Amino acid sequence: MINCVYIHIPFCEKKCKYCSFCSFSLLKIKDEYINALIKEIKFFYKNEDLKTIYFGGGTPSLLDINDIKKILENFNFNSKTEITIEINPHNISKEKLIAYKNLGINRISVGVQSFDNKILNTIGRNHTTNEALDVINMIKNVSFDNFSIDLIYGLPNQTIKNWQDTLDIALNINPAHISLYGLKIEKGSYFYKYPPKNLPNDEMQAKMYEIAINKLKQKYIHYEFSNFAKNENYFSRHNSSYWECKNYYGFGLSASGYVENKRYTNTFNFREYLKNPLEKEYEILNKENMIEEEIFLGLRLTKGIDFNKINKKYNIDIYKIYKNEFEKFLNLNLMEKTQNGVKLSQKGILLSNEILCEFIKI
Repeated sequence: MINCVYIHIPFCEKKCKYCSFCSFSLLKIKDEYINALIKEIKFFYKNEDLKTIYFGGGTPSLLDINDIKKILENFNFNSKTEITIEINPHNISKEKLIAYKNLGINRISVGVQSFDNKILNTIGRNHTTNEALDVINMIKNVSFDNFSIDLIYGLPNQTIKNWQDTLDIALNINPAHISLYGLKIEKGSYFYKYPPKNLPNDEMQAKMYEIAINKLKQKYIHYEFSNFAKNENYFSRHNSSYWECKNYYGFGLSASGYVENKRYTNTFNFREYLKNPLEKEYEILNKENMIEEEIFLGLRLTKGIDFNKINKKYNIDIYKIYKNEFEKFLNLNLMEKTQNGVKLSQKGILLSNEILCEFIKI
């Protein structure tokens, strides 16, 4: 059974300079897009009771309340369903937040990125620090207990000092959840075409990450590489479904889904999606592929992987298959034993890309 849904809203007022996601400033055709999106939902969704719904983007908060309502009406959910919407501080209001709450949305993810105005301007964000703080106060006043903020480190002209200042402001705000990401310049972004100057090097970026862990773990549980929550009730249930290799629907332009042993991706071409939103590209995963995903997604969680669960699920002996790899990283103190398996050490997390690659046999 599939209990989780991701919905991609590809509209933005403008594209941030670091962004390589599938997003466009084409809000004038949003009605046409929503009609195609609903056509896709009605064809594939089997009326399951949902545990999570996630509106990502792009900038979902650009949609009108009636647009969100029109989409949500196609799903079965209740008061226990985690419904998240990503918002930009530049285009939100108290009235819209109240309307979200009335629709059943109970989790807000705020794209803050930095509390430094010069850096926000450099990376092309269209909000200021004060706008972000005002919106966060609005969220609190509307009694959204479960809200998250996104922060990025390794940005142009970012120093250890102003990164620490951003973290201190975040701690003072005291959100239920914080996500932080190291800047990666990828093809399709403005920064890929026009490389910025004064970027922190890899060593400084690693230091920024360690500083964040040490600061945030005083008040938060570090439950996944990039994610921190005040307690287990505020873990992102939707994102956790990805890391735990659970099935989920992905609806919308460029969205991906995972159903049984099939992973699919929708087209990134706007015209093609509007013409035929039912067309998908499928990848069938064999047993070995699925086991590899259990490892490199499971090891993103700070609790690590549970050998017993994997062994039972696939009828294997996971430690025997990867004995050399597990022992190598345990001996290097890049992994630690847990009650039922292994997890990456803090040192191992910093080298996770190199470590996880060694578990891909094919």
